[in-house]
Amino acid sequence: MARARTPRSAPARRAPWRRRIVLSVQILIGLAVLAFGALVIAVYVAKSQLPSFEELKSSPNGQMIRVHAADGTVIVSMGPSYGEWLPYDSIPRVMREATVAVEDRRFYSHPGVDPIGMVRSLRVNLERGRRVQGASTITQQLARNVFLNNQKKFGRKFREAILALALERKFSKEQVLELYLNKVYYGGGAYGIDAASRKFFGHGANTLNLAEAAVIAGLVKAPSNYSPTADAQAAVGRAGVVLDAMVRADAITPEQAREADPEALRLAPEPKQNSARYFTDWALPQLDTLIDETQAPLDVWTTLDLGMQRAADAAIRANAPDGAQGALVSLDRDGAVKAMVGGKDYVSSIYNRATQAQRQPGSAFKLFVYLAALEAGHKPEDQVVDEPVTIDGWSPRNDSRRNSGPVTLRTAFAFSLNTIAAKLGQEVGFTTVADMARRFGITTPINTHPSMVLGTSDVRLIDMTRAFASVAAKGVAVTPYGITRVTANGQTIYTHEVDRSHVLVAPYVAAEMTDLLQTAVNTGTGRAAQIGRPVAGKTGTTTSSKDGWFLGFSSGLTTGVWMGRDDARPIAGLHGGTAPARAFAAFMKPATANRPIEQFETQVTLPEWQLEPDEESYYGQPDNGGAMVDEDGNPVPVAPRDDQQQQDEQSIRPQDSAPQQLDDLIDRVTGRDAPPARDDHRDDRRDDRRDPNAPRPPSARDGTAGRQPLQRPYQDDRPTQ
Repeated sequence: MARARTPRSAPARRAPWRRRIVLSVQILIGLAVLAFGALVIAVYVAKSQLPSFEELKSSPNGQMIRVHAADGTVIVSMGPSYGEWLPYDSIPRVMREATVAVEDRRFYSHPGVDPIGMVRSLRVNLERGRRVQGASTITQQLARNVFLNNQKKFGRKFREAILALALERKFSKEQVLELYLNKVYYGGGAYGIDAASRKFFGHGANTLNLAEAAVIAGLVKAPSNYSPTADAQAAVGRAGVVLDAMVRADAITPEQAREADPEALRLAPEPKQNSARYFTDWALPQLDTLIDETQAPLDVWTTLDLGMQRAADAAIRANAPDGAQGALVSLDRDGAVKAMVGGKDYVSSIYNRATQAQRQPGSAFKLFVYLAALEAGHKPEDQVVDEPVTIDGWSPRNDSRRNSGPVTLRTAFAFSLNTIAAKLGQEVGFTTVADMARRFGITTPINTHPSMVLGTSDVRLIDMTRAFASVAAKGVAVTPYGITRVTANGQTIYTHEVDRSHVLVAPYVAAEMTDLLQTAVNTGTGRAAQIGRPVAGKTGTTTSSKDGWFLGFSSGLTTGVWMGRDDARPIAGLHGGTAPARAFAAFMKPATANRPIEQFETQVTLPEWQLEPDEESYYGQPDNGGAMVDEDGNPVPVAPRDDQQQQDEQSIRPQDSAPQQLDDLIDRVTGRDAPPARDDHRDDRRDDRRDPNAPRPPSARDGTAGRQPLQRPYQDDRPTQ
């Protein structure tokens, strides 16, 4: 008979599992001991490497930049601002308690890291389904601000915890809080409570009251969101959260919280921002490509002339039409930006229309059309027939709605004849004109529709000013710059060097272009830009008077002016020859007052006869072809004309028989040989001009042969509107 099983066999089978559990627990305990040991070692290694308290007090919080004008005057200080360092006992108690209550209420009891806070934060975040609450202690925030960055990565959080534990092993709680309150960022460039108090309330932090302390303590979480100067209501609401936290922490009573009225606080007025900030906003980002220094305080020396800047600001404010904006850029002969105005008021709009806005230039774009024509061999005296022209279905018209028959290029440019610009563009090629614009520094896209010759491609004012400056520099490329040198701790780490090696067109082409430009100012559309000394320039007006331009140069200074509305709506009475030209003159008169008068290589020459004044200047018509193109610069189909209309357009006025007679008279008076008549644009002289080795008459290169300066321009007897 078999024996019954003894009950002791079951415990024998369970023994291996028990041993495994015990072994696992022992391993976990061992790992925990090792981890704790490693943590202790890491903390004490970090502690040994921490700077001293005095070193931490003097370490910088960020890079400060001082920007100097050309005369050394400090225009603006950028970057962090530092107030007075306040010892722990000098920091108001309400400021200390407000900070602890809202940022780390167990500050005085945890070792630098708060496990309870971590659990609470994890629970809240899980309940909300997203991260809404952090668990960083004041010590951790100090470690992050001083030694690390704000990247939310596990590795950074682990290092932050090690440093926080090390900080609390090396420094007392009072020292940690003193460092924190004097170094944390409170927004607006202010580091530390004293800088924040002076910025927002106009006094030092040692006199902060409860309401002010609540506002400042509430900024740490999100300085840009809760800044009193950016959003007063958000700042008041956040201050209320701080006061409630102080009540829960028994730092203040509910009655004290009610008596503290953040809404009644008076903020210190913000320093006034002037138009020089348009210049600094444009120039300072260039530091990233010029230097590598990111820690040491910098002194940036710039090209800005404060006297010219004031004159530019006044010229735009005084001349820009109501409801319109204005912009101005002025370049010295080497490209140094002497003045820059990006709008009528920097405080109300920081948008820099001088460097950012892209607008149609109208007839100012004809600079590139005529440069291409001159480079191809045309001369200012060349005769071209002003007649109706149709190119790929596009039929541009002159502003006078009339055609004048044979005219010289000088006359056509001075009075901004659209038909001549169209014919020149077709002759040299619209792609060639676009290439010329890009060669002279236009960085925006340029279309190659026929209408592009009338300025239908968007451009920037600073690019157009650069192009005119390159003509003034005899065809050598001019690159705008604003920073001359940079110093760090008294040592020069960058010096600007002007590059004059890029020749864009031959000097004689630039001289001939200057010939045309000065005629436009003396007798053409730009007469309002005269300043009592030689000036060369060009006007520009776009469809329905949406944009007005004047760009020109004199005495080594090139200035561009634009006016218009930001929403591109029409402005009654705005034309390049009116408000922009007047603003140019208002600026250039004082800007060039201390500069010697410089004569151009080519003297002013009268147009071959006095045409009707350009209606772009006087009668309110656009000079970019009016309704001949749509907003994208594409030709607009033109309705068929009847025979009578064609006869009217092709007819020549009685006065139009005068050009040759007047031209002959001018030739006899000035001693200049009259140019031979020609029937087309492909005669023998044109072929010679295209040969760079062919001999040229003296006037072809210096533009002065046989010419005498005029004492006064030919005046139109008719009154202007």
